[in-house]
Amino acid sequence: MDCLLNIDLGELPGEDEQLYALAHVANIACGGHAGDEASIRSALEQCLRHGTLAGAHPSYADREGFGRRALDVPPEVLRAQVVEQCTRLATQARALSLPVKYAKPHGALYHSANKSPELARAVVSAVREVLGSDVTVIGPPSGALREAAQGEGLAYAREGFADRGILPDGSLIPRGQPGAVITDPQVARQNAIRLAQAGSIDTLCVHGDTPGAVTVAREVRAALDALTKKSQARTART
Repeated sequence: MDCLLNIDLGELPGEDEQLYALAHVANIACGGHAGDEASIRSALEQCLRHGTLAGAHPSYADREGFGRRALDVPPEVLRAQVVEQCTRLATQARALSLPVKYAKPHGALYHSANKSPELARAVVSAVREVLGSDVTVIGPPSGALREAAQGEGLAYAREGFADRGILPDGSLIPRGQPGAVITDPQVARQNAIRLAQAGSIDTLCVHGDTPGAVTVAREVRAALDALTKKSQARTART
């Protein structure tokens, strides 16, 4: 299976259209941490224009903190928030006859839900309710999100990060600390090659708000395309 590039999009005004052309999957902010009706429609139209797969990117309802603060939200409240956000995206996608094929929690919710079976079930059941049984959940290689997706009968894509630094235990370096965000395109490219060749992930992320995101994403996409071509050549020889 090819390793896909997913990019978090629809979060900032004036984002570069090239990011949609480079992404296999666009994780579209749908009102929790960022995004509104206009930005959602624009993102979906870009997906149509470039043949990019559309994904929902729900979060804690925390625009002030850009969804990067872990909030104390009961599972039933969180579920309702995720339903609302996914519905906002799905409604516009249906109007454009564009399926929403992926869902990936954003920021603090990504990490909190992966540590809490209750929160993970709230997120995944909300996603399934709105987007259906054909949606693929994107999340960490192991943890509560993967288990919740399996429990709901949903496909799951194990994710790595091309533009984030990693601690010795495999977790991400917290934002704000040195080395947390990788802006050197060549370092991101080498990260992508290492992670994709290890065979333990299905998709790599580049954040749309990373400084120099277009250049970083271009290098990562080129690396993934080259690996896919090599794999296809090996298969053709066997």
